[in-house]
Amino acid sequence: MKVYLNQWKIFKERQFVLSFLLSLFLLAASLVINYISGTYATEKISNPVTDIILSNTRAYDVDGIFIYGSIVILALIILALFYNPKTIPFTVKSIALFVIIRSIFISLTHLGPFPTEAVMHTGNFLNKFTFGGDLFFSGHTGLPFLMALMFWNHRYFRYLFLALSLVFAVVVLLGHFHYSIDVLAAFFITYTIFHMAEYFFKKDKEVFHS
Repeated sequence: MKVYLNQWKIFKERQFVLSFLLSLFLLAASLVINYISGTYATEKISNPVTDIILSNTRAYDVDGIFIYGSIVILALIILALFYNPKTIPFTVKSIALFVIIRSIFISLTHLGPFPTEAVMHTGNFLNKFTFGGDLFFSGHTGLPFLMALMFWNHRYFRYLFLALSLVFAVVVLLGHFHYSIDVLAAFFITYTIFHMAEYFFKKDKEVFHS
């Protein structure tokens, strides 16, 4: 316990605190950008297209897994950060970069949801983060994969986040919430975002791995 508490002494370092505050600002800004781009993409929504997987499978009722699984992802991210507080700035900045880049993608093309998309009861809170036109690429697949890449040296977190990423890849396809390309592309784009974060936030990465 003493060793764990000593880790929080890093908040006495001025440079770390500034980086921490900047990470929170970037995350807040990314969520605003996500809301604007998601709303825009939904307003400009067009027709659906055929899909090699969705066109040949029925939609399953997986909204419970989708909703509560999202909470599990959030809880695991918070747990990982509290487990090692020096990882907070790099992780939060990387998530912000992920959200911003995804917001750009969903603003470019406005495919409509697949016609047989399962009914999802997300509630008022989750409606602020999920829209009808924010399809490409799958955030529920990409975000846990990003966390797996970041915590690759922490075996348990790596396996947990990889498992969640694969589970959500299957869930969003079973519920017809995303097209196949949204899911497949998420892994490649997220891998690139991870390396962009390593480049843009070098000092935070060094603290992360120190």
